[in-house]
Amino acid sequence: MALSLANKDLFYGQNSVLKKLNLTVKAGEKIAIIGESGSGKSTLLNALRELRPQDIAWCPQQPGLVPMLNCLHNIYMGQLQQHHFLVNIKRLIYPGAQINKEIHIIAQQLAIEDQLHKACQQLSGGQQQRTGIARAIYSGKDIFLGDEPVSALDKFQAQHILTHLCETFETLIITLHDIKLAQAHCQRIIALKDGEILFDKASDQLTQKELTGVYK
Repeated sequence: MALSLANKDLFYGQNSVLKKLNLTVKAGEKIAIIGESGSGKSTLLNALRELRPQDIAWCPQQPGLVPMLNCLHNIYMGQLQQHHFLVNIKRLIYPGAQINKEIHIIAQQLAIEDQLHKACQQLSGGQQQRTGIARAIYSGKDIFLGDEPVSALDKFQAQHILTHLCETFETLIITLHDIKLAQAHCQRIIALKDGEILFDKASDQLTQKELTGVYK
């Protein structure tokens, strides 16, 4: 078992968002969480993250990059917690050949290798989002949690990135607005509506009526 919530009430601040939630995520699953804005997708994702933060590669909607540092340094931050403070300071000043190579490979896979030495404040929204994804990959964790991780990308880029994430991580849980992307890359779809799980089904078993009902 990877992650589990049992009869759990979830809150955003003081406001109740999801009630008596029961959810189990097994290792190896690829899951998309869908629902209208405000339905609790981000709240659920954060609750799952809190269960095993040490095992989770986290990719929030706002990537939280350090604007004045370059793309390479921001990607390296995915491993900050794994090293002593002094080691991190040294590597941020002089990453060294091995770290440069590791990060370059990840950046190349995400088509941002040409941006590695640019300050993140100079990058486009899509490039910043891919930098956040690269940072999550570089963390080396087994579980990827992404809150709208491809929202700033065009459809072709989004398809490519999601395919790569599914190949990279054993377990993947993402929130998405694009249902077609969700069905194409995730075997399980969880829909949230009116403070509860509307349905939790295999993506190839969903009907158009069920999908339409999510946004009515």
